[in-house]
Formats: sequence, structure tokens, C-alpha cells
Amino acid sequence: MSIETELLFKANIQVAAPIEVGNAGAGIRRVIPITGGTFEGPGMKGEILTGGADYQLIRPDGVTEVVAHYTIQTDDGVPIYITNKGYRHGPKEVIDKIIRGEAVPEGSYYFKTAPVFEVESGSTYDFLNRTIVIGHGVRNPSDVEMTFYQVL
Repeated sequence: MSIETELLFKANIQVAAPIEVGNAGAGIRRVIPITGGTFEGPGMKGEILTGGADYQLIRPDGVTEVVAHYTIQTDDGVPIYITNKGYRHGPKEVIDKIIRGEAVPEGSYYFKTAPVFEVESGSTYDFLNRTIVIGHGVRNPSDVEMTFYQVL
């Protein structure tokens, strides 16, 4: 058995400086506000709306659990809510640079997600309500590049 994927869209998500909550027992909690951005793919494009955030927990084993909640809006006016959960980890020196807001080479760490989409039933994009999607992320100093693939 094999699993096939198809590009859904690429997103450039603009983020503000992290809010450092500190050690919350299970790890270090950080909140990264989402301030905007754009997305585009073969069948959809639009903007990342301001107001979301990435709620990170940096575990004692060095793995960052990411849970981002945000809304995108297509160019034809359809809002889509996203809950994007995943993991980021890699060599300590690379992850430390990311946490400090420094650039690191793409591919030097693992950053994968499993987003869930919510969109109004009957809309052009309601297939997202019943489609498995996987994501690959790249953390840059002032933004996050996410590429989302739908599983066929």
C-alpha cells in the first residue's frame, strides 16, 4: 500500500515576537501571535487573517509541540478555520537558534504537522472538512512557511 499526496497550498504566515510564559511544569510554554500572511495553491488562494496564534510547549526532551489556531480567507471570501498540530525537533544547536529567532538551514530539523480544517458546508472548499492533510514547516526569523498536502 502506498499513500499519495497532492499539493493543497503553500502559506507564508507572518508572526510577532514570542510571548514567553515560562516553565509550566510539562515544559516551556510560548505563544507566538499570528499577524497575517498569504497562501496559494492550485485551487485556492487568499490571506492569513490576524488574530491566531501558535501555542508551543517545549518539552524536557527538546521536542516542541505546536498547536496553532488561525483563520484563512480565500480570495472569493470564504473563511476557513485551521487547527494545526505537530512536532518540531532537531539538533540542540539548531533548535536553540530557532528559539532565539535566528535563521537556520532548511532541512536541518524536523517540522511536520497534521492540520484540521473547518469550513462552511456547501462552500467550494467544504471538501476540507473530510480530507486528511499533512504539512511541512520552515521557521524563519519573522515568518513560518507551511506547505500543505492533501492525502488522496
